Amino acid sequence: MRKIAICVLLILGVISEAASQQPYNRWSIEVNAGFNKAMAPLTPGYFTPTLNVGHIDFGARYMITEKFGVKGDFGFGSFHELKTISPEFTTPYFRADIQGVANFGRILNFESFTKKFGLLGHAGAGFGKLSFEKTILNTQPEYQYNFIFGSTGLVKISNRIALTGDISMIYNGRQTYMFDGNQFNAPIQPQDPPSNPFVHAPGTWWTGTLGLNFYLGKKEAHADWYIAADNYATKEELASQINGIKDMLKDSDGDGVPDYLDKEPNTPTGARVNSTGMTMDSDGDGTPDHMDKCPFLPGPASTNGCPVEEVQEQVDFFRKAINDGYVNVYYAFDSSKPLGYSVSSASYVANFLKKNPGVSVEVMGYADELGPEDYNMKLSEKRAKAVYDVLVSSGVDASRLSYKGYGEDTSVDKSSADARQMARRASFSVK
Repeated sequence: MRKIAICVLLILGVISEAASQQPYNRWSIEVNAGFNKAMAPLTPGYFTPTLNVGHIDFGARYMITEKFGVKGDFGFGSFHELKTISPEFTTPYFRADIQGVANFGRILNFESFTKKFGLLGHAGAGFGKLSFEKTILNTQPEYQYNFIFGSTGLVKISNRIALTGDISMIYNGRQTYMFDGNQFNAPIQPQDPPSNPFVHAPGTWWTGTLGLNFYLGKKEAHADWYIAADNYATKEELASQINGIKDMLKDSDGDGVPDYLDKEPNTPTGARVNSTGMTMDSDGDGTPDHMDKCPFLPGPASTNGCPVEEVQEQVDFFRKAINDGYVNVYYAFDSSKPLGYSVSSASYVANFLKKNPGVSVEVMGYADELGPEDYNMKLSEKRAKAVYDVLVSSGVDASRLSYKGYGEDTSVDKSSADARQMARRASFSVK
């Protein structure tokens, strides 16, 4: 006996220590009241209201993790006849159950669209008692085992209280009498005087309640609402993180790419760079774009990167550059402000249009696949409009320009951060 007691104490100690390490509260108590409905069996001619007021239950819940827990609860009330339709009867009842709980709010990531509403599922087993009043049988109270299944909606009022709405089904096993207590729960009734046929069929009933959850504990949030990303930093931690971010955002060479992403931290001033800060040589001829007078046609350094003999018109060069995906303006996540390193693409287009007055261009905006589709459509149009405004402000006649948002670019791998960055862009189409 002493060994058992020591083991129990050790187990409780381990559980208590584990609970103290968690950043959320685990315990809550529940108070609910509402309706019941006895479905079957009922004596022929006896009926119950669809929503019979007269159920109350209380419970205590312990969340093992923010997704799963257990609870114990008990409920009581009484079933009554449907007035003017059914003969009169009154059947008080009591039930007590142990149940497992699943927090679907966390399992299904409700936080992606709401932090105010939650959903719990619960299921378990226990026992119940039916008493009978105003019956034609001299029935005694009877006990049954039961199974219970249900779901509970949550509305967060504060970190300590939540409004609840619950619907549960209770399945009674080995129920001797009808819910009204006027017949045995058996297909054939015994002859007078009635005697127990010892046939134990099941019974089914429902409850629907509204109530309150009271969250206990010293932590700020309960497991029902805890989201790991919501941890708050101390002032010191926050200051340290801000300083670290400032250091990360330094751009020593002024190419628009912060040092922590810049793979070429000493880029010459004015150089055209990609998203990693590397000097771009679009045609691969060894002359970087900012020094190459023909950045999309290979040529020797002696002719400033241009071919010795031009075999195509400049408009064709520009169209080829667009078709090959070299001329794009890129954006940060959820932003319509062009990233500094890619603004030179807009300048290139503006210079080209000034030199070729017969050419028109459409600016096409795109977004990645993160977020609602209608929002991304509007964001892509804002991105196209931002580049359109840059071109107009640089002196290009607005009549030669148009812009349109094309929404999400689904051609890239949305699970890749680098691919999503390539999708957040404005491209050009030569008319």
